[in-house]
Amino acid sequence: MSKIKTSFFCQNCGAQYAKWQGQCNSCKEWNTIAEEIIQKEEKSVWKSASSETKKASKPLKINEIDSAQEIRMDTCDGELNRVLGGGIVPGSLILLGGEPGIGKSTLLLQISLKLPYKTLYVSGEESQKQIKMRAERITSNTDNCYILTETKTQNIFRQIQDIEPEIVIIDSIQTLHTEYIEASPGSISQIRETTAELIKFAKETNIPVILIGHITKDGNIAGPKILEHMVDTVLQFEGDRNHVYRILRSLKNRFGSTAELGIYEMLGSGLREVSNPSEILISHKDVTLSGTAIASTLEGMRPLMIEIQALVSTAVYGTPQRSTTGYNAKRLNMILAVLEKRAGFRLGTKDVFLNITGGISIDDPAIDLAVVAAILSSNEDIPIGEGYCFAGEVGLSGEIRPINRVDQRIQEAEKLGFSTIFVSKYNKISLKNTFIKIRLVSKIEDVASELFG
Repeated sequence: MSKIKTSFFCQNCGAQYAKWQGQCNSCKEWNTIAEEIIQKEEKSVWKSASSETKKASKPLKINEIDSAQEIRMDTCDGELNRVLGGGIVPGSLILLGGEPGIGKSTLLLQISLKLPYKTLYVSGEESQKQIKMRAERITSNTDNCYILTETKTQNIFRQIQDIEPEIVIIDSIQTLHTEYIEASPGSISQIRETTAELIKFAKETNIPVILIGHITKDGNIAGPKILEHMVDTVLQFEGDRNHVYRILRSLKNRFGSTAELGIYEMLGSGLREVSNPSEILISHKDVTLSGTAIASTLEGMRPLMIEIQALVSTAVYGTPQRSTTGYNAKRLNMILAVLEKRAGFRLGTKDVFLNITGGISIDDPAIDLAVVAAILSSNEDIPIGEGYCFAGEVGLSGEIRPINRVDQRIQEAEKLGFSTIFVSKYNKISLKNTFIKIRLVSKIEDVASELFG
């Protein structure tokens, strides 16, 4: 019998040590290192029908490899298909992370009930009756979804061999454990080993596996960082539980872009896809107010119209406050410095508060021009004309720089009924016969004179 081996792992970042110590050298956290057994039995975890006669793979020249594109599996969810790059790739491993209560289990249960494929939904957190109650609230009954409450991987694989599903969903990876590792569920060793077993199963059977992962207080997926390297796709489900809108982002995707975005609305009957997010991100009001500007931005291939709100007021205390929600605070300070130095606006003694409505965060520099317009509108207390929108990056010398895919932004603004869009005069615009009026500007002063005379 082989000797049992143990090692010490940081429960926060997964770093391995030969002996115990108080502080982790990798993540600098205290009292997170625990001893775990790493000696496992030499047994085959997953045995496919062809594993006994499987031939050893041989190297091939790259031009000899069959490049026929693999047919993706449609999830019947337009937002998830967009984020994944067109659907689920057979044999892939997808990891979905997010805050507690944000709707991860609801999203995957809802999708598993709509899928036209035989699906096995494995839950280690809820009983079958609890899942049935949630399923009845979400949608009508389906014959394609099987529910299994189990945490031991050997029992899960046994049921998979009996049912032969086309998609497997695990809720969650932190609840699974294998009998070949003497450690508690959720530990570094168990997460790493159970994920490795699922990867081997997915690659040998060409059946996709979707995992739900818990996150830490810092917002990172719990467990070793290697977990994110092992899987093919990492999705982040985010949003404020006090708001009804949820955002699905791709942090890693071996089969598609990581710039795509999916938006859902949380309802009592489940999550609803938001096909036109511009309508929910722009507030509807009867009275035109100062300090509000509309920006045309892009998330992946999707154009969005978002509302920028600014409030500029005289500083009550000695040091002016600079506060942002959904926008980079350092970039706001840069824009305020440009307005002060290049355009002559005295904002150094005033508080500036900036907010992007809808609870989303935008990193696109093309919204700089809308930020400038909102700040100047609040400072002058003059509303911006109805039907105006902006798309341009602001440089340090006060110039309006060109942006990418300007034609797509203009078309989205025109589709939503805007009458005028401000863009850089250095952009090359190929659109013809547009109904929207395109105002070409080169400096901040041009925008200020157009809007406020």
